[in-house]
Amino acid sequence: MLALQYVHSVAGYALVKASRGRPSVATSDLALLHLGDIPEPELPGPGWVRVLPTLSGICGSDTSAITGHASLYLEPLTSYPFVPGHEVLGELDDGSRVVVEPALGCEVRGVSPACRQCAAGRPGLCENVTEGPLDVGLQTGYCKSTGGGWGQVLVAHESQLHEVPAAISDEAAVLLEPFACCIHAALRGRATQDDVVVVLGAGTIGLLTVAAIRAFTPPKQLIAVAKYPHQREAARRLGADAVVAPSEVFQHVRFATQARRLDGVGDPLLLGGADITFECTGSAQGLNQAVRFTRGRGTVVAVGMPGAERVDWAPIWQRELTVMGAYAYGVEADGRRTFQMALEAAPQMHLEALTGPLFGLGEYREAIEYAVRAGSLNAVKVAFDLRDLRA
Repeated sequence: MLALQYVHSVAGYALVKASRGRPSVATSDLALLHLGDIPEPELPGPGWVRVLPTLSGICGSDTSAITGHASLYLEPLTSYPFVPGHEVLGELDDGSRVVVEPALGCEVRGVSPACRQCAAGRPGLCENVTEGPLDVGLQTGYCKSTGGGWGQVLVAHESQLHEVPAAISDEAAVLLEPFACCIHAALRGRATQDDVVVVLGAGTIGLLTVAAIRAFTPPKQLIAVAKYPHQREAARRLGADAVVAPSEVFQHVRFATQARRLDGVGDPLLLGGADITFECTGSAQGLNQAVRFTRGRGTVVAVGMPGAERVDWAPIWQRELTVMGAYAYGVEADGRRTFQMALEAAPQMHLEALTGPLFGLGEYREAIEYAVRAGSLNAVKVAFDLRDLRA
């Protein structure tokens, strides 16, 4: 089958690391990615099926791995070589449209009894990601055994599959996986109607976090921070009460919360500030700003995937902030499955407006370049279109 494969090598990784800091994707940035024919993944056991990807998103975690920005923390949680792609809309052999819930927890791995995290409905935190008939891997798209969405065929356990209703278009369905992540983040933050909430960053994760907060935990005021005009328009459409540029965030939060602003060397800080901040850039700048404009004993939810960023812990310590991660999905506190919540909410949101342009696998260099620069190119979710490829 035709697939893009991430092939781990010391020489290739050194070449990628040496090219970091370039304003665009260079040939050396893609040294670990190879397009070619590889064997179709085998079914690991009973309950597994073939999935033929139709659309597969290019996620920030994918581009981070490809361009050498991903945290080395994830390296022992991944098996090589792997086919990337965990934001997957596909078809089964009977023609059914499905999205893949990529977490490879105990049920998927055939491990019994389930670990404490999976037993609590949190397969993204599975403690058995090295066990069972699969190679190590947190998710489909980072596991050698399963394949991924950037290839003609992947294999998935039946428990990972969710049928897509006709009311959801292909272009909206490819966003269901990141939307589920953002619903989980919103429920982690637990905003109330008395809270002022900030969503910092307006790429795919930031915009879908705005949508999730508006749908599931609507606050007193929802402020989105967006760099580009098309992001600001999308944030308003998805439910933000106010949309501001990054340079305006401290001043706007100050007025919204009657906080006091103090300026000194480096970034300003607010005495008072937002009740909850969802940090969706995954950058050191974003994290350092978030902890300076979130009020004492407020909450910062890290939604965007960070690398080995340098963060000033003094505000976290002095403000007694609660800082939490929000990773993946599962069964939420009210007993509902996050993916089902995403499927039910999506038809009213017209998420297809966020998807595009689409690229063929053979155009992977152009696709990854576009994804890395999506904001400046008026795009949100860049994806591979495999609908013309059938195994």
